[in-house]
Amino acid sequence: MAENKKGHEPSDKAYKEIVRSLQEINDLSSVDAILEKVLLEARALTNADAGTIFLVEKDRLRFSYVQNETLFSAEKVSPEVYSNYTLPIDVKSIVGYSATTGETVDIPDAYALSESASFGFNKDFDVQNNYRTQSILAIPLKSYQQRIVGVLQLINSKNEDSAVVPFSSEHRDLLPVFTINATIAIERGVMTRELVLRMMKMAELRDPTETGAHVLRVGAYAAEIYHQWALNRGVNWKERRRSKDLIRIAAMLHDVGKVGISDLILKKPARLTDEEFLTMKWHTALGAGLFSNATSELDSLSLDIALNHHEKWDGTGYPGDVDIVNMDDNAMGKGRRGEEIPLAARIVALADVFDALVSRRSYKEPMAYEQALGIIRDESGSHFDPDVVKAFDEVFHVCKAIHARYTADTQLNEIPNE
Repeated sequence: MAENKKGHEPSDKAYKEIVRSLQEINDLSSVDAILEKVLLEARALTNADAGTIFLVEKDRLRFSYVQNETLFSAEKVSPEVYSNYTLPIDVKSIVGYSATTGETVDIPDAYALSESASFGFNKDFDVQNNYRTQSILAIPLKSYQQRIVGVLQLINSKNEDSAVVPFSSEHRDLLPVFTINATIAIERGVMTRELVLRMMKMAELRDPTETGAHVLRVGAYAAEIYHQWALNRGVNWKERRRSKDLIRIAAMLHDVGKVGISDLILKKPARLTDEEFLTMKWHTALGAGLFSNATSELDSLSLDIALNHHEKWDGTGYPGDVDIVNMDDNAMGKGRRGEEIPLAARIVALADVFDALVSRRSYKEPMAYEQALGIIRDESGSHFDPDVVKAFDEVFHVCKAIHARYTADTQLNEIPNE
């Protein structure tokens, strides 16, 4: 978008573009998908090369999403998206100043920032990545009640000749219109995630391995594995985004059926008997039963994953063909095989096993990432769908970053003031 002359009002076309983008954002459910789309659309409105969204978490700002067209393609997810940083909400950093004051910060050239400014610009990212930050626009994300939800920071607006220029007056006029509505969607996404985590808290009370960190990791692994699988298959971007959004949430609910399994089995410190293991297997059908009256695509996907995430590609998994409504007959069906297993469940099967291998449990130490990758490769074509293994292999570096991001005992790193 070319810079307007002083005093020129944004066009009707620009406002129609905002309405279109907000409609697409409101079709999304997971907060991660919403953040990705908000950042993408904000960059499109301002022709910005890069951007970051920070969300308020207690008394700090958490690094929540990043895009940088110069350093990594928006088509492929970078491990940078799952960086685990926070910084204080104070006036010493650019985004901290915006969050503290509720004001937009407009910097034409970060390297020419006045020494009298209360905040500073940290050049470390530029140095480490051979990047040159120039123009910066940081705008607070405010709810209708004027509560600060986070900060959207855009970097390096470009003109029609792709030269970096300061953000224009039109950008400063348009973004508040966009962000106040986008913030509503972000809050909705955060609430959806919290509701899922509260539901899984019930399972955690029964089974200590079902932690919030575990389900966040499985959801994120599944989303990124699906994304790569879809890229490999040439799935169009609209379908890819919609399905990735849904699978992230549905995957978090994969073991919700454990709430119906006895503590005597879930918390047994010794090896389960054959009879106890058979009872444990029914958590798949119990979980699916919660979604049997499906009223949405998310419900249907959650049912598929809960029921089938222990099926195996070669047909040796469980529960097979069972009645999830009338479970009086305590017998498993013949295991589904190959593409009889829904794609989402084939993906979550791998994600769940990977997380179990590389995570610490009371009865075992975590396995090294490369060792876990080797096991999964070895089980391609038996336990796992070979195409899903291929996609996992291609986003393995991202999955390692996800594990580090959502590990309960991981120490958060603090971003230096910038």
